[in-house]
Amino acid sequence: MRIGELAERAGTTTRTLRYYESRGLLPARRTEQGYRTYDEDDLRLLQQIRTLQDFGFELEETRPFVDCLRAGHPAGDACPASIAVYRRKVAELDGLIAELRAVRAQVGAQLLRAEAELPHGPEPRCELGSEWDTETDPETGPAREG
Repeated sequence: MRIGELAERAGTTTRTLRYYESRGLLPARRTEQGYRTYDEDDLRLLQQIRTLQDFGFELEETRPFVDCLRAGHPAGDACPASIAVYRRKVAELDGLIAELRAVRAQVGAQLLRAEAELPHGPEPRCELGSEWDTETDPETGPAREG
């Protein structure tokens, strides 16, 4: 198949495919007339790359999976190098989750502190409500007489 058909079937653009080719992730086979040509194996490579990127993998992190497929394995994660990338990604995600939990705990503590300091209980009160009326100019504030 040609580049346009592959892009359509993979749900991407020809520009993306050319970029993958320039990075060595997609083979660059050409016909005698100079047209790029692809097959079902190339579609599998693209599906592997896109799935991993959907999971948050950087493009370069997909290389071991692509190499594994190119080596003839039935799945891109059937090689030790792919497993190593999975392990690094899981460790990275675990670190991010720990950071998010710490930030969440800090924000939760700040919320409890702020609510406890409110003079009339935990429900926030709007102190501006009495100053604003129906003739309020959004840029200058409430209309004033005199």
